[in-house]
Amino acid sequence: MKPNFSLRLRVFNLNCWGIPYLSKHLADRMKRLGDFLNVESFDLALLEEVWSEQDFQYLRQKLLPTYPAAHYFRSGIIGSGLCVFSKHPIQEVTQHVYTLNGYPYMLQHGDWFCGKAVGLLVLHLSGLVLNAYVTHLHAEYNRQKDIYLAHRVAQAWELAHFIQHTSKKADVVLLCGDLNLHPKDLGCRLLKEWTGLRDAYLETRDFKGSEEGCTMVPENCYVNQQELEPFPCGIRIDYVLFKAVSGFYISCKTLKTTTGHDPHSGTPLSDHEALMATLCVRHSPPQHNPTSSHGPAERSPLVTVLKEAWAELDLGVTQARWWTSFAGYMIGLGLFLLAVLCALAAGGGVREAAILLGTPSVGLVLGAGAGYLFHMQEAKGLCRARAELQHVLGRVRESQNEGLESQPALLLEQQEGNRGEDQ
Repeated sequence: MKPNFSLRLRVFNLNCWGIPYLSKHLADRMKRLGDFLNVESFDLALLEEVWSEQDFQYLRQKLLPTYPAAHYFRSGIIGSGLCVFSKHPIQEVTQHVYTLNGYPYMLQHGDWFCGKAVGLLVLHLSGLVLNAYVTHLHAEYNRQKDIYLAHRVAQAWELAHFIQHTSKKADVVLLCGDLNLHPKDLGCRLLKEWTGLRDAYLETRDFKGSEEGCTMVPENCYVNQQELEPFPCGIRIDYVLFKAVSGFYISCKTLKTTTGHDPHSGTPLSDHEALMATLCVRHSPPQHNPTSSHGPAERSPLVTVLKEAWAELDLGVTQARWWTSFAGYMIGLGLFLLAVLCALAAGGGVREAAILLGTPSVGLVLGAGAGYLFHMQEAKGLCRARAELQHVLGRVRESQNEGLESQPALLLEQQEGNRGEDQ
């Protein structure tokens, strides 16, 4: 690779709001999205909420001349909704499905059935290795009383861990997607602090688009206006995040968003706004990493966010265990009622009533049993993430107190070295 190497990468990201039979004007929007992507000819187009594989196949055929490489990430019952289109050959592809993803009995939300995940594709561009990730985290349905907060924090931690463990051979890391997190939310801060990813909106030299970079705005006719009442300008929950390893420098030259309408026809492509970033990668002379200036470990931003995440997951564990215990009591109650009804039926007394009441008792036992198993699994998943955070928190404090560099990548290498010695 030449010392004066430079690369320009144009990236497109959009949550397509592609729910079959429910999303408005879906066929028309998919057609216009395909036309738009063909005209713009991005290097990478990363999409979320393409729930129907038929819609993916439609886009695949429409975009084939411009984007010869494509992949659809399948998971869950409905699907992850994630797909990518690339002008360049895809060398490798894999995905990770999040352990926790809402509740199956919350049918009106449906996240549990989707199998939310993170998809990874590896590209080789002029000798440079690019790891591109696309993801969609659990939705936030009520900001004041968010019953999914612990799940979303756990997903953000899994995402950060997945990126760290799969990007060790990459020169450039790119993450796009609908994180369902505001910029200052715990999950977003955790992801950025642990991975070192930089926000294109905050880093760009030239921004054009909606106010404050919002990706759901009141001007969009598909947006639920009532949900945006507390946010007059809208909310920013879709991101383009990036970083480069030592020896390379990456910057965001331009970042654009749509502003509630299609740039060509005026009708929105989705209820979310599209993100269009131009990234520039070039060689950078090796730089000495200065000693962390965070000061005492307890005041480090990384330590602070890890402690906050641990506390939130601990709260989630407590709640999951409460529901597990409640479901256990309901199982016991159902079994007791069944035993009483069986005794009444066997004794010949009120047999018809015993048989009639037996059905709901069986239903109670089965429903409570399913709830018990699910919340037991939820508690274990939250405990696992909490234990990982606890371990990392101890390692970060240790390293900072010893005056070591507190970058997460170094900590992971130390952690893996210790594991190898133990084995």
